[in-house]
Amino acid sequence: MPINNITQISQLLYSPIGIFELFSVLIIVLCSFAVLVSILVDFVKFESRNEIKSEKKSIVATGTMLLFFLCFYFLIKNGIGRIEINSIQLKIVLVSFGLIIIVLGSITNIWGRFNLGKNWANHVKIYQNHELIETGVYKLVRHPLYASLIWAFYGASLVYFNVYAFLIITFIFVPFMFYRAKQEEKLLGKEFIHYNSYKLRVGMFFPKLLNKKENDKI
Repeated sequence: MPINNITQISQLLYSPIGIFELFSVLIIVLCSFAVLVSILVDFVKFESRNEIKSEKKSIVATGTMLLFFLCFYFLIKNGIGRIEINSIQLKIVLVSFGLIIIVLGSITNIWGRFNLGKNWANHVKIYQNHELIETGVYKLVRHPLYASLIWAFYGASLVYFNVYAFLIITFIFVPFMFYRAKQEEKLLGKEFIHYNSYKLRVGMFFPKLLNKKENDKI
């Protein structure tokens, strides 16, 4: 549950479930802070790059993602769409699973930014000497930065038992991420002749359980 003041925090320290709630909030705050810092680092280091080979402005960029986050936070903060769960055991299971997804998403996001390096851009861009990254987390998913945010938002909707948050992720955020990813892939496909083979091997937002060669055998 959202924690609003110091008195509430001190009260939570006197019960195991309260300590668990504080731990949950701490994990979410740390993950959010780490991702935010990594985004700021990318902006400082790479947003001013001007050796652009091709570019396409996108409605889906850091600004619109931030706007979605604020809407998401508004729902969570005000409990709009929150469902009540009476079972303590079920609450702990759902919150724990949600936290795992948030941590996994945060790690994937930061790892992906590290792998992407100077190829990062706020809008869809191909730079001179642009590299197609297929190592690190890019072996698992083609768009780890978007995938990780999708995972983390879904995890947060579980932690806070918020059905409206789940719905706006599913019907707004995921389609927007898909649109942005397809914009990038159109340019990457023109720039790198082997991009299509990479697409066959690696999933967009989730790892493929079977690669194309294995699928051909079935």
